[in-house]
Amino acid sequence: MLTDVVREFLQKPRLARLSTIDSNGYPHTVPLWFDVEGDDIMIISDRNTVKIRHIAVNPKGAFSVGGDTDDGGGYLFKGELSVEEDPDYMWTKRLTYRYEEKEQAEKDIAEWTTKLDMVVIRMKVQRVAKVI
Repeated sequence: MLTDVVREFLQKPRLARLSTIDSNGYPHTVPLWFDVEGDDIMIISDRNTVKIRHIAVNPKGAFSVGGDTDDGGGYLFKGELSVEEDPDYMWTKRLTYRYEEKEQAEKDIAEWTTKLDMVVIRMKVQRVAKVI
């Protein structure tokens, strides 16, 4: 599903946006960090967020990344979202180190893993579109 060109674009730790659908049918869009596993988009979150509640009711979602003036465009992904456990905080650690310097990452990981109920959102990508 993800081409080599898309994979290369996703390797840079860019800020992305995830849209879930609220109870009134409107998009709920939030900025977040991500990484890729196979053809899936992986996102971390506290279990007690609105987006997690939305996914439980309607797993359809959209994910966009890029579009800044120096990106040459970006990509929009549509697919099915699911919430998974994060054993040993593997994804929490992986994404935090991807986006932050080591010292700050270690502080955030220590805080999040003791104060929050961290989970993983997996997007099974069904469509990819280049956006300019």
